[in-house]
Amino acid sequence: MTEEETIAIEGLRSELRKESRRLKVDFDELKSGGFIKQTQRDLFTIRLRCPGGRVTSDKLRVAAEIADRHGRGEVHLSVRQSVEVPYVHYQHFDAVTEALRQVNWSVASCGPRVRVPTACAGCTYNPNGLTDAQAMCAEVDRRFFGIPTGHHKFKVAFSGCPIDCPRAREMDLGLQGVLEPELVEDLCNGCGLCVKGCEEGALRMEDGLPVRDSAKCISCGDCVKICPVDAMVSRRIGWLARVGGKHGKHPYYSYEVANFLTDDQVFALIEKTLDWYQENGEGRERIGRTIERMGLDRYMDEVVLPLGLGAIRDPKERLKYSVRGNLYDGGEGTDHA
Repeated sequence: MTEEETIAIEGLRSELRKESRRLKVDFDELKSGGFIKQTQRDLFTIRLRCPGGRVTSDKLRVAAEIADRHGRGEVHLSVRQSVEVPYVHYQHFDAVTEALRQVNWSVASCGPRVRVPTACAGCTYNPNGLTDAQAMCAEVDRRFFGIPTGHHKFKVAFSGCPIDCPRAREMDLGLQGVLEPELVEDLCNGCGLCVKGCEEGALRMEDGLPVRDSAKCISCGDCVKICPVDAMVSRRIGWLARVGGKHGKHPYYSYEVANFLTDDQVFALIEKTLDWYQENGEGRERIGRTIERMGLDRYMDEVVLPLGLGAIRDPKERLKYSVRGNLYDGGEGTDHA
């Protein structure tokens, strides 16, 4: 950052502090409630609660009406699937709140607490979906939204399959749908389509039948979809759990910590992870930094293992989930396979 940019940012912060004193309003407190101060005088962006990005048409019409009456006739769809109405004057907060109440809609919190979870369509209508990401997202929002962490934000995301459109591996806690395939030998005709279609190279033909290498299989379920005679079937479906990811100036990729969780086990993992983060986090660090500081084994021993989950302990087991690109080795956190 140049000296001129630094001066400009400090000048903006100074102006916001002056405006906060003039209005006798704590902007940080308003932001924690979903009313985010803009650079423009007296104007705010109102962030609306949209778990999984799913919003009814009635609510969308209300958002449009709020934008027309109290904003500048536009809305913004945030990166994390929220509907935001910018350019709202603080004097209109009561009217906006009442309009939202009429359709049972609330604002989305910011600050050091559990944020609104995000999700893809999952198996509701997406042919790639293995798990019901939308239903899980709605339930997690109901159970955990707004819980203070005492440290920093805590983001949860659900991806219905390993394609990971919601970027679950970049969240504080990410859940991804997985499917373990199983071959019904009597139905297999030996066509080899599953072997050809496996992008991971986890299948090979032996004695006319496909054989799966679990060390390479990422449980995407593609072999089940491609089988023309329904010989490759689902043995079990569940959730792959990752912890410790984040966006920002210095992103973290999360660790795979447990596999094939049931829905109830996901809820238990979120609850115990939050308790652990509240107890062990320091200052405003994210949970990924807490794990980096204390060691992944500590988290596994105190959170994953007591829950009796299908733990992923060996770093070699995470290699099949590896990411590529400009991953610079800074000497820390190199186990983000």
